[in-house]
Amino acid sequence: MSTKFRTHGKGVVVWILLAVMVLGLGGFGISSFSGGSQKIGSVGDTDITVNDYARALQRQMNAVQQQLGRPLTVTEAKSYGIDQQVQAQLFAQAALSEEARRLGLSIGDAEVARQITGASAFHGPNGQFDRETYRMALRQQGYTEGDFERQVRDDIARNLLQGAIASGVSAPKTLVDAYADYITESRPVSWAEVTEMDLTEEPAAPDEAALQSYYDAHQDRYTSPESREITYVWLTPDMLKDEATPDDTTLRAMYDQRSDEYRQPERRLVDKLVFPSEEEAQKAADRLNAGQISFEDLARERGLDITDIDLGEVTRGDLGNAADAVFALTEPGVVGPVATDLGPALFKMNGILPADDTTFEQAKPDLEAEATIDQARAMITAMTADLEDRLASGATLEDMAKDTKMELGHISMTPETKDGIAAYEDFRTAANSVTQQDFPELRTFDDGGVFALQLDGITPAAPIPFAEVRDRVIEDWRNDELARLKAERAEEVVAAVDAGAVLADQGLLVTNSAPVERTGFIEGAPTALIGKIFETEPGKAAMVTDQDRVFVLVPGASIAADPAAPETAQLRDALAQRLGQSMSNDLATLFATAAEAKLGLNVNTAAINAVQAQMQ
Repeated sequence: MSTKFRTHGKGVVVWILLAVMVLGLGGFGISSFSGGSQKIGSVGDTDITVNDYARALQRQMNAVQQQLGRPLTVTEAKSYGIDQQVQAQLFAQAALSEEARRLGLSIGDAEVARQITGASAFHGPNGQFDRETYRMALRQQGYTEGDFERQVRDDIARNLLQGAIASGVSAPKTLVDAYADYITESRPVSWAEVTEMDLTEEPAAPDEAALQSYYDAHQDRYTSPESREITYVWLTPDMLKDEATPDDTTLRAMYDQRSDEYRQPERRLVDKLVFPSEEEAQKAADRLNAGQISFEDLARERGLDITDIDLGEVTRGDLGNAADAVFALTEPGVVGPVATDLGPALFKMNGILPADDTTFEQAKPDLEAEATIDQARAMITAMTADLEDRLASGATLEDMAKDTKMELGHISMTPETKDGIAAYEDFRTAANSVTQQDFPELRTFDDGGVFALQLDGITPAAPIPFAEVRDRVIEDWRNDELARLKAERAEEVVAAVDAGAVLADQGLLVTNSAPVERTGFIEGAPTALIGKIFETEPGKAAMVTDQDRVFVLVPGASIAADPAAPETAQLRDALAQRLGQSMSNDLATLFATAAEAKLGLNVNTAAINAVQAQMQ
């Protein structure tokens, strides 16, 4: 399925909320791109400005950063293909906007005003549209009011065209049925693991010649990797914690500064799902109450992921009109519809977090541990200038360990080394790039510590002498021989069953499992066994290997799911929704691609590169 129109159906709010997205841009300055006068390309007479591209690229990078849990560079984004995805989306949108303009689709001022004034992003403290809030938000994004309102107008028109193209598309019943039958098909299975006890012969003891031959043939298993010999000195806050002694005044001040953390009101874990109208929200609530659908599937029907509706931990003050209804629940459940700023919504309460009032004495041990490390970190900061001066004056690492609080050490670094100082990514990066011509310089750790290092030499990769790994060679040889014998035994059993024998009569410990679906799980069996069940003709046998384990299985006849069962009907409805949405998106993508070809697509590679360079 195309990714050009993943946001199809979410409405014009996507554009309106751009005004507050600057809060998530990590300090990226939109105004640095010449006020939008330069463009990265166009479709027909519709331009895509560098600001449009910068915002879209940064927004997508932010989404990926949240998944990775760390910052994402432009270079990494390009390696993931994010830049190409963003460009494809922007050019597809421009093609639809241009086609909408050519068809004369236009939106009145009243609708534009309704969309903008209704957006909570532009509301003041009183909950109403605030002109100054609106202007400030637009300035932060590098928009003039006229530019933004034209953008909103174009977005609505484009959504109307896109809706006209893709609306009414439904997946054919035969396709939905085929998918549903495939997913819900189940088969019973008899299976057994071939163990060492099931073998008819023991692995023969290898002689020295056989071991030597095995060693020579598997040299990659018995080779020490290249190592970088590193001498280093380091000093971390943890090394100085015995010298740091925060007093009660400091700890009390920390406690008072965190009063909100230590005195928390009752909170709830809540999901929120907003609907366009009261009628749609009530229909959804009725389906939930009737057990016809889950809250999560309701969200998926609206094109949302679980993360899109998760409010996290909320207090009464966070929920507005919904506070009383949500906090009246004494166990997980759903309430609503409730009127909110964004429209009628259903709220799902997933858990209760009781009020927490932690006293100073209760919090003191944690505060003391944190303050001790903070004080030790400050001590290192105070030493930094002196440590840098010593290294710059030619002090050796041995001198540093003798004359300062830094500790001396040596490590043989390989790609697998992650112990001790090598647990720090900063150290691993420096150790892998340092040369023997580099003089030691003071570097920092993320925890406030410091270190310096030098490369003493590089020990090349080399075979480990046979005598040193002889025991490992014997063990590896025996494991490989066992695997071979197990496979041979399994093949004998498979041949016997296919010739008419019964698996239970083959001397193996057989388990008869209840019918399992393709996405199912059998305790004690590898995942590969599940797939093999449906690849094997019922009544026939098959072998499955999983590392050094070997299995034999015999599946039974396929069992179709009961089409009248509620869960089957629910699955078919969900499949129909998703397949229909996929076909709608593909249709919109095809239309946009055809429009690009017809109207003419121009790409300004230099401008794209310039934006990416400024975002480095």
